[in-house]
Amino acid sequence: MRIHFAVLALAAAPAFANLVSDVRVSLAHGEFQHASELIRDYRASNGVTPEMIEAQSWMARGQLAAKHYDEAEKDASESYRLAVVATRKIPLDSDPHLPIALGAAIEVEANVLADRNQRTDAIVYLHDQLKRFYTTSIRTRIQKNINLLTMEGKPAPALENVSLPKGKPVLLFFWAHWCGDCKAEAPILARIKSEFEPKGLVLIAPTQKYGYVAGGVDAQPDVELAYIEKIRQERYADIITSPAPVSEENFRRYGASTTPTLVLIDRRGIVRLYHPGAMTYEELRRAVVNIVSPAHRTTVGSN
Repeated sequence: MRIHFAVLALAAAPAFANLVSDVRVSLAHGEFQHASELIRDYRASNGVTPEMIEAQSWMARGQLAAKHYDEAEKDASESYRLAVVATRKIPLDSDPHLPIALGAAIEVEANVLADRNQRTDAIVYLHDQLKRFYTTSIRTRIQKNINLLTMEGKPAPALENVSLPKGKPVLLFFWAHWCGDCKAEAPILARIKSEFEPKGLVLIAPTQKYGYVAGGVDAQPDVELAYIEKIRQERYADIITSPAPVSEENFRRYGASTTPTLVLIDRRGIVRLYHPGAMTYEELRRAVVNIVSPAHRTTVGSN
């Protein structure tokens, strides 16, 4: 059935050659009606394809960003329904568009609930979806959204292949060898490490394998591990002084579907910051100060 979808995509007229990118451009300019028309016209000409479903999920994201909650919920529901129907014919992770579409639909639905002050309902919904799609690639993305709603103030999950130091503040930096934003964050982290390591801060930088190396070339695990170490030495030597802990399970537990993901853990092992995405030096420094300050140490010692 994967061939069936590919044939449909190839059959698209030139005007629909980049449906997802065209829809995203329209949404970036606030042209919701035009984006909707692009999807409608594509669907009329080509039927429901994974690309069309992903484009629909971008509509949901755009509506959410604009705080059009009713429209966001409607588009997310339609994206979800179409993606689930599609997975009855092909496995979710057999097509690059479907995991993006389904993950986005779940994310938008949860965010709509949370923004409507239905936080508990959002968490219950996400846990239900996590159970349903636990063995697929979107597990990590669903876990990210659960963590955004629940992780801060809770004990930090354990890590594979490395232990969280007891009694010390920790900065976790989840990174990927292909990630440009991670490389851009490195000088900020080096500055933070230089400033706060003497005050006890420990920086741990987990990563994982993705099945490829430079240029998206498929690679066996041993080849990719060697490539990860090469990138560490070239781009992260100032902040990661030994081979990075490599574990896909670490990324799943911490919901690190976005790289970088930054997590701050206080001396008691409690998560104080969970932040998918890059941070400026000023933003990160303010958060780090809170977990290494003398006042915080006194508070920890009194409990």
